Amino acid sequence: MSHRSQLSARDRLLSSLDEGLRTVFATPRSSIPTPTAPTPASPLSTDERQLAGALMRVNHVGEVCAQALYQSQALVSRSPALQSHFEHAAREELDHLAWTSQRVHELGTHTSWLNPLWYGGAFALGSLAGLAGDRISLGFVVETERQVEQHLASHLDRLPEADLASRAIVERMRDDEARHADEALAAGAQLLPAPVKGLMRMAARVMTLTAHHI
Repeated sequence: MSHRSQLSARDRLLSSLDEGLRTVFATPRSSIPTPTAPTPASPLSTDERQLAGALMRVNHVGEVCAQALYQSQALVSRSPALQSHFEHAAREELDHLAWTSQRVHELGTHTSWLNPLWYGGAFALGSLAGLAGDRISLGFVVETERQVEQHLASHLDRLPEADLASRAIVERMRDDEARHADEALAAGAQLLPAPVKGLMRMAARVMTLTAHHI
């Protein structure tokens, strides 16, 4: 049973608020080692470092949003089993958050200055999906993770070949996101209609274009 399900509604809300503040403002810690490349990395040029830094900043924003989505869906779900499902996924995504944060700073740049906005918007969307019902909430996870999987695959095409460290992280994240989508589908997700999927893609595009620079 989910630990959160044993708390009062007020305590669950306070717990989510605390997790949100930690996501946006604290330095995340990974429960497992950061994925690494099997061969030593080559030095990156200035342009390559700037490109990799921008792409990894976008990926970090995606993980900020993942925390918001899973935490909000766990908060509003009435099913203890589903709460546990979302909380487990959030813990795995926390590793991604830590890896991308570390890599962004290694590349000499910054995480998005708009992270509080990204978190708040994603939390609102996750809450709406959760209030719509468990199957729709799981369907929202499926579509989100499928889009993230495609997004990460596109970053593997754009990252500098010499940036083995970033590529190792993105490859592991892509595989994890695909698994999260499969798990949500197996848990009984109701697939979302095409117009909703399209709106989600549009929102994600706005976020990625903005986070690439800010």
